[in-house]
Amino acid sequence: MTGLSTLCYMERDGKYLMLHRTVKKNDVNKDKWIGVGGHFEQDESPEECLLREVKEETGYTLTSWRFRGLVTFVSGDGVTEYMCLYTADGFTGDPVSCDEGELAWVKKDQIEDLNIWEGDKIFLRLLREEREFFSLKLVYDGGGRLLSAVLDGKEIR
Repeated sequence: MTGLSTLCYMERDGKYLMLHRTVKKNDVNKDKWIGVGGHFEQDESPEECLLREVKEETGYTLTSWRFRGLVTFVSGDGVTEYMCLYTADGFTGDPVSCDEGELAWVKKDQIEDLNIWEGDKIFLRLLREEREFFSLKLVYDGGGRLLSAVLDGKEIR
């Protein structure tokens, strides 16, 4: 099975808005901290998906964002997800409670202390380094263990 999704790290005052996924049952991200985003709906562009998902999950309307990379997640259990990765530094509106978990502003240098995917540490480092647009392939073993990471066609792990 193949999926298409967006993931956005909203920035404010040296922090990212993080979502602690605690609500949905059978959630591949259960108990993990991730950015905000979700799956494409029929006929959506990546930007349309980004704007809709951010609005639904946070209440915010993005006014300034940047497409940072394409991340290919191979789960190891038959699912491959192609994720459009964004950062956003401009938004308006009032926050809402999220039906997928708890939203919290977390200092960028403290995110790796949270329960995040091993591969997320790689692309978060690339974001910190202001890496130009990148393609990152992350291969997991089906049980959550990262087996390999390939950045722009070159094995890095």
